[in-house]
Amino acid sequence: MTPHRHHPADLALLWLRLCAAVFLLTVHGLPKLLNFQAQLQLIEDPFHLGAVPTLCLAIFAEVLCPLLIIAGVFTRLACLPVLAVLLVALVFVHPEWTLEQGQFAWLLLILFTTILIGGAGGLAVAPRLPAPLRYA
Repeated sequence: MTPHRHHPADLALLWLRLCAAVFLLTVHGLPKLLNFQAQLQLIEDPFHLGAVPTLCLAIFAEVLCPLLIIAGVFTRLACLPVLAVLLVALVFVHPEWTLEQGQFAWLLLILFTTILIGGAGGLAVAPRLPAPLRYA
């Protein structure tokens, strides 16, 4: 019996998923979740939804979505809210940022767009799901 060997692209996608999602989760998501009341005073509300809904949407994109991405479940779908929050930050909240000031957001955009394009890869829960759910 030969040991199962994974394709290098699967390992690269796993590494990308883990690093990008853990980074977003620890730097942005968990601080918002763990300091919810304080964050209500700080969060920008560019669409005038109110602080609570805006913060809840940000927490969804920065906590739940990275956890899905780490697991490799609905990976492409989970990238969409992350990308939306990043684009809102760059276009509506901080349009005055130079490339240098916004480099962190641009880097995250690059990482999560790459995951959106590449998907979860073979080292994820997704390949074990039924066919209609596998490519989400």
